[in-house]
Amino acid sequence: MTFRLKRRAAPRAWTVPRKGTKWILRPRPGPHPTDRAIPLLLVLRDLQRVVASAREARILLRGGAVKVDGKVADDLARGIGLMDTVSLAAPLDRHFRLVTDRRGKLVLVSIPSTEAGVKIGRVRAKHAVRGGKVEVTLHDGRNLLVERTSPYRVGDSLKIEVPSQKVLEHFVLKPGSLAYVAGGSHVGEMARVERIEVRNSPQPNLVHFKEGFSTVKEYVYVVGEQAPGVTLGEGVDR
Repeated sequence: MTFRLKRRAAPRAWTVPRKGTKWILRPRPGPHPTDRAIPLLLVLRDLQRVVASAREARILLRGGAVKVDGKVADDLARGIGLMDTVSLAAPLDRHFRLVTDRRGKLVLVSIPSTEAGVKIGRVRAKHAVRGGKVEVTLHDGRNLLVERTSPYRVGDSLKIEVPSQKVLEHFVLKPGSLAYVAGGSHVGEMARVERIEVRNSPQPNLVHFKEGFSTVKEYVYVVGEQAPGVTLGEGVDR
């Protein structure tokens, strides 16, 4: 696989110019879908403009000045996806979370330093493993080993500490919960769950909101009860 693609063929979720150089960096295969992740190089050079070239970005990484989800980053092709955090060390001392705005674009929102080591992960799957444990898989590919009696279900969200992966809070997908919509015609919005419609057919399950719309369950990220558990920049429109 080549690690570049033509700029004109770049995913529409990327906020990069369509004209310019012929080639652009392709995100390295990882837990996030290729069209829903943006390479770290583009985050530093095109979105935040803290560097002017890939050479400057490599120097920044060699100095350990960039962290992704609490770990020092060393790969410019690493794909940054939904809910991932990016931290720039002093003297910049800036911290961001990647979210989707109301146009479906991947954008960075500023977060306080206290949130740089915290993120929300949607439970994508779970299955039993040896030793009487259950393995919970989050939307960003993380795997957590928990007790069989744990209340985590597919569709719920976990607020975790990174990189330790310690669970701080459990947000249940249920009526009344506050959710972030990551896809569909209401992408980038927050709404309160009214009911969950389970379909006994190939059609996806739906989540209906009190705001008067619905979307497929896969797009719904529960982020809190009364208020979001982390900064998400609701209504970002750039």
